[in-house]
Amino acid sequence: MIPELGTIEGFYGRPWDWEARAAHVSALAPHGYRFYLYAPKADTFLRRRWNEPHPAEEAERLTELAAHCRAEGVRFGAGLSPYELYLDFDDAAREALAQKLAWLDEMGIDDLAILFDDMRGDLPGLAEKQIEIIECAAERTKAGRLIICPSYYTDDPILDRVFGERPEGYLEALGARLDPAIEIFWTGPKVCSKEIPAAHLAHVTETLKRRPFIWDNYPVNDGQRMSPFLHLRAFEGRPREAGEHMSAHGVNPASQPCLSRIPMLTLEANYRGSMDEADTAFLAAAEAVCGGPLARMLADDLPLLQGKGLDGMTDKETAALRNRYAAADHPCAREVVQWLDGYWRITDEIVQTQ
Repeated sequence: MIPELGTIEGFYGRPWDWEARAAHVSALAPHGYRFYLYAPKADTFLRRRWNEPHPAEEAERLTELAAHCRAEGVRFGAGLSPYELYLDFDDAAREALAQKLAWLDEMGIDDLAILFDDMRGDLPGLAEKQIEIIECAAERTKAGRLIICPSYYTDDPILDRVFGERPEGYLEALGARLDPAIEIFWTGPKVCSKEIPAAHLAHVTETLKRRPFIWDNYPVNDGQRMSPFLHLRAFEGRPREAGEHMSAHGVNPASQPCLSRIPMLTLEANYRGSMDEADTAFLAAAEAVCGGPLARMLADDLPLLQGKGLDGMTDKETAALRNRYAAADHPCAREVVQWLDGYWRITDEIVQTQ
């Protein structure tokens, strides 16, 4: 079974520009990517300032992106993070939520995601408060699909260390009380899962009372720890049989829009069972994205780009890479140069402010 594939623009740091988003949709639509969820952490009007309207120019560009997705046969959605709304969901908050949802409907969304990730979670009655918000949104949105991201979207204990210990029975309560038509995001065994086994997903399905909607944090490279690396290798650890245990598979791409297409092109073949060995799959995808010569250059440099990273390379290695890619006239090569120059470096301070 091949799950529905899609892009979740949900990373920290510099967001993509509008042209990059449209080009990404057009490039991946023929390869099984049938939805695009707009949820960049840098869009403060979907996060900390969610109850304020988007500036007119931003609203217009979002409407244009929604129309472009429809023209490509791709579902368009938005991810709304009503920051800690569950702390005081009073009448004023309900009205603010209703106004935001009405604006999203006017823009033309197929999917609405309500995201409770990256917020404090060690609160009594957390599930019940979030269910109240979701039910309110479900009554008001015209989106054909509603998805939520729980505060605890993986079994990974790192969430408990950062956002507080999860309330007992939190996920079970969401699964039991939410309308079965509402989807629930899940990142796998870890926040950034190297493997998403079928057996793990079968267990999660029992807990959530529905197949999880996968939010895959590969090849994303945001955050202080990951931004010094380019995640280019083919998808691995997503066995074909795992597709039967998920409702959809959304991919959180890297900060580099063109380079992200390389690993993302390998996912459809992975589920079709037609993907060759990972190195061969990478090379085929890279050739499709950037042509043979540059693809082979990237293959040769993977130990540096994805292995050592910016902080692990010597000055000599960095300079040699920059000279090689600066000489290549292609968007992927230009993204490598920008990465080498620190254009996409992300600090903890950037994450905390977004």
